[in-house]
Amino acid sequence: MPELPEVEVCRQGLLPELLGRRIAAVRVRTPKLRYPIPPELAELLPGCVVRAIRRRGKYLLFDCARPGVEGSLLVHLGMSGNLRLVSPDLPPQKHDHFELVLPKQWLRFSDPRRFGLVLWQPGPPEASDDHPLLAALGIEPLAPAFDGAWLHAALARRASPVKPVLMDSHLLVGVGNIYASESLFRAGISPLRAANRISRERCERLAAAIRATLSEAIAAGGSSIRDYVHSDGSAGWFQIQAAVYDRAGAPCRRCAGHIRQFRQGGRNTYYCPHCQH
Repeated sequence: MPELPEVEVCRQGLLPELLGRRIAAVRVRTPKLRYPIPPELAELLPGCVVRAIRRRGKYLLFDCARPGVEGSLLVHLGMSGNLRLVSPDLPPQKHDHFELVLPKQWLRFSDPRRFGLVLWQPGPPEASDDHPLLAALGIEPLAPAFDGAWLHAALARRASPVKPVLMDSHLLVGVGNIYASESLFRAGISPLRAANRISRERCERLAAAIRATLSEAIAAGGSSIRDYVHSDGSAGWFQIQAAVYDRAGAPCRRCAGHIRQFRQGGRNTYYCPHCQH
């Protein structure tokens, strides 16, 4: 599933291509993904100018406006979705569900598993915070407010193992399976440790590790898993740099011990039992 770094890389790639561009038309080829695609988009969006592209957690928000119309197009990539800029003469494929027709190229949304979404939130950009899918989201890990003090206070209320807690989007957005495993390794914290048993000092290290891991992943273009690609069709390379993720049985790059794997919350967890406690 595309996580925060992949969505942020997508946003950064689309921004110079779409900002200030006028939407000529909308094409909906599949009426329903996770939720129905609003049919009124075909009337609302043509003539609108893309004023900004924002990210909230794993959601992309395209702020659009024209006389009489203002709102944000909400896009979530789901488990397998991607947004690609394509030539107008490139025929749509089986899993291409939605398109914004732009002057020189089209923005095409593809999603083989159809867990993604395309929705509309009317009103100025700040109104998007009230959308039901966004209102319940937790803090952004790259925001200034996220630090060791905030994390320690938040974890103090959670007795569950720390890794699933970090992946709870109601607490902290965008820290998926890869990035939770890697951040815990950097901070030297076992994924099995109870969240409320982590000291303030170790929370400082963990918050810094989360920020560094996500920032490096964005710089590396994210992680390409299964069929996820960027807006230009390229792949991310962060998974090649991973210290523990998907390296079960391999030697730890810090202590030369062996990386272990186990199931936790329905997901594979990777860690070094010698370096993480």
